[in-house]
Amino acid sequence: MIESYYCAPKTLQHLRTGLIGPHIDAFADALEQQGYASSTVVRYLRAAAHLGRFVQRRGAVLADIDASMMEAFGRHLSHCRCPRSYGGRTSCHLRSGVKLFHQHLVQRGICTIQSVADNQGDEPAVVAAFRDWFRTHRGATEPTLRLYSRGASGLIQALGEDVSQWRAQTLREFLLDHASKRGAETTQRLITSVRAFLRYLGFVGAIRDDLAFAIPAIAHWRLATLPRCLSSEELRRLIAACDGTTSARIRDRAIVLLLSRLGLRAGDIVRMRLTDIDWKSGTLRVMGKGRYQVRLALPQDVGDAVLRYLECRPRVDHSDRIFLRTIAPHGSLASSDGVSNVVKRALERAGIEAPAHGAHLLRHTAATEMLRHGVPLDQVGLVLRHRSIDMTAYYAKVDVSLLKQMAQPWPEVKS
Repeated sequence: MIESYYCAPKTLQHLRTGLIGPHIDAFADALEQQGYASSTVVRYLRAAAHLGRFVQRRGAVLADIDASMMEAFGRHLSHCRCPRSYGGRTSCHLRSGVKLFHQHLVQRGICTIQSVADNQGDEPAVVAAFRDWFRTHRGATEPTLRLYSRGASGLIQALGEDVSQWRAQTLREFLLDHASKRGAETTQRLITSVRAFLRYLGFVGAIRDDLAFAIPAIAHWRLATLPRCLSSEELRRLIAACDGTTSARIRDRAIVLLLSRLGLRAGDIVRMRLTDIDWKSGTLRVMGKGRYQVRLALPQDVGDAVLRYLECRPRVDHSDRIFLRTIAPHGSLASSDGVSNVVKRALERAGIEAPAHGAHLLRHTAATEMLRHGVPLDQVGLVLRHRSIDMTAYYAKVDVSLLKQMAQPWPEVKS
């Protein structure tokens, strides 16, 4: 396999000797399947060889590579004088290649994964049980679980692990102390996490059921502002900014159309699978918050954009997600931030000064566009999958025709 990247007999012999020799061809094949460029594969193979020599000089074997060994190799790079270091001691390609090679060895069972997860070594057992319960029964995503776990761990650290001794006054003091040191958004996230944790404790009978009501709320008048959205002309320019023949532009156009036509959330785009689209009926299955599942009609232009992307989508055997990364490794999008970055870059290309730059901007735009075209407020709520009409009422202020009907003439002025 490495003959595709090297032709010199001495180089081939060097790469196939030593500790990494039996694994170098499989590593090269894995990099090619993930879509890495040939020049990048060459650098990563050299990085793997460098790591192999380092491990061999220490009298160890590949199975001994762990976090401490990787840290030692990083220190070695700062004063490395190896004759075959190839391309610099601090090259980002070298470090990335070593990391990928270690992951490759773990996947093949040569190295073992550390049993202690990141940032969870000292996590209380009740927080771990809380996270597992929310994942199983509420369908919470991993970013949400991490947020809730941080809030729960902070609460336990401040008030102690004996939750039966917690009182409403101490809970309020904990929140008020944090609110005085942090911004409103950070405090609101902490309040959400703590309330969820207290509800769980009440459900399992560890505390009183009503203790969650002791958590104060931050004053926030949600209906006091207008929805942050784009005008019809700005939306047209944004979609036009995604025109092109490259795989990245075709993918971005499909994502922008799904967000702006159907009002999807960024997480909906990340989790969307090939089986979610029913091409015969022209519908899209969306799994929302709390495993709330609906089927939405797929507009013609949106379906055409998605189909065009699927025709040029990278071939990845291990993922059935619709939208993938456009650069190697061609896996599924890691988080909602990737979708928001697509919108942000499209706004920059279109030269639009938007009130917000994330994917949720287009969800607001979809709601206001539906109202501009006369869609009733309750039907807008169905498309957006709101549990309450009060959530959809936020957009009523942009329904100018309805507001004209409700507006009353100023006193002493003829209508």
